[in-house]
Amino acid sequence: MDDARAGQQGTSPRSVGILGIGRVGAVLARLCRAAGLEVTAASSTDDPSAACAADVVLLAIPLGRYRTLPRDLLRGRLVVDAMNYWWELDGARPDLDDPTTSTSETVAAFLDGARVVKALGHASVWELENLGRPAGDPDRRGLAIAGDDARDRAAVAALVDALGFDPVDAGPLAAGVAFEPPTEIFGSDATAAELREMLDRFPRSQRGRVVARARGEA
Repeated sequence: MDDARAGQQGTSPRSVGILGIGRVGAVLARLCRAAGLEVTAASSTDDPSAACAADVVLLAIPLGRYRTLPRDLLRGRLVVDAMNYWWELDGARPDLDDPTTSTSETVAAFLDGARVVKALGHASVWELENLGRPAGDPDRRGLAIAGDDARDRAAVAALVDALGFDPVDAGPLAAGVAFEPPTEIFGSDATAAELREMLDRFPRSQRGRVVARARGEA
């Protein structure tokens, strides 16, 4: 699991749209502005057009409401899925708790034509707020990235780097299941090296074995 920038020259976005202005969305907006990016945020009652026109659009709404996303506006856009499934908030949702697929793949199927990358969602809000560090800092934390297009992963890696974290390439979008709750990575506040070890261990974890059996990979 190499750094997402290896072999790819990611183009760092200049503008970021954020759909959702709850705690996660607000923190991401502050981080992006601090990194010098133009930020447009929209709540569920706002017109999302401007946010969806940004270089990259961050999804920070409750995952259970993903079908309210403006998929026509997001078609063809680079979209970062920072959402997570919580049954306490979303209710029992077999479509979001299906081990044969990842939640980001479910979102991507709904957002037909959007270029979906899973990132930013496995970090705790506290980590995002407090643990960003300059590149090369030995205490810099890592953030995993999963997406089906290497160029899109590289662009999101450049964004993650700008926000103060080391991007770690987890591979295709399906691999995002390795950093959904309740996996070892989720909320771990780990370094990039530790993240790579966790990704390597995931197939041997309880959740990894459940996923492998469901996908016929056991």
